[in-house]
Amino acid sequence: MVDFSLYLVTDRTLSLGRSTIDIVRAAVAGGVTCVQLREKKCATRFFIEEARLIKELLTKINPAVPLIINDRLDVALAVGADGVHLGQTDMAAVDARRLIGSSCIMGISVESVADAIRAENEGADYIGISPVFATTTKDDTVEPLGLQGIQAIRAAVSLPLVAIGGITADNTAEVIRAGADGIAVVSAIVGSPSPEDAARALKTQIIASRQHNRASTA
Repeated sequence: MVDFSLYLVTDRTLSLGRSTIDIVRAAVAGGVTCVQLREKKCATRFFIEEARLIKELLTKINPAVPLIINDRLDVALAVGADGVHLGQTDMAAVDARRLIGSSCIMGISVESVADAIRAENEGADYIGISPVFATTTKDDTVEPLGLQGIQAIRAAVSLPLVAIGGITADNTAEVIRAGADGIAVVSAIVGSPSPEDAARALKTQIIASRQHNRASTA
């Protein structure tokens, strides 16, 4: 079973001049459990080469951490990635599933309860709730859903929920307590002076929040 608790989304524009592979290596050392390679403005050949390098790295340092490719189903298939993550304007989930098969992870970004229900019905393996809070790493998002949005989607679907958008070590606890199974972060790790330390701090908050949830329901 995939651990979506601490999900890294890469972004070269925020990396402070460091390579994506170095960011990923440090973040996994700090506790990242899933890596999404997101490249919006590079050539396809570069994207494929970078994805292969990161897949090789993850296989070497922690095979349990899957590589998810953002948007580009062709890149995911070319490198044998573990999964693909699709937005509301990307290829339809049912079409993507036919191409990638049943063993490949498929995540879908949702912006409403209706989106989440549709994603579950169309075969998603997990749902990305976006955005939870205001964020500067994407400029094509709707109004933030907030903690109430997480709660509403949690009540509507049974799939793992990964919350993204403006999440930091300061608000991770409330996001997990609201019903998210994990958090996806970009700048909180990629833009940190120490991606390893940043990942470790986030992981600490996730573990503590899960313990709180278990204790409150016991």
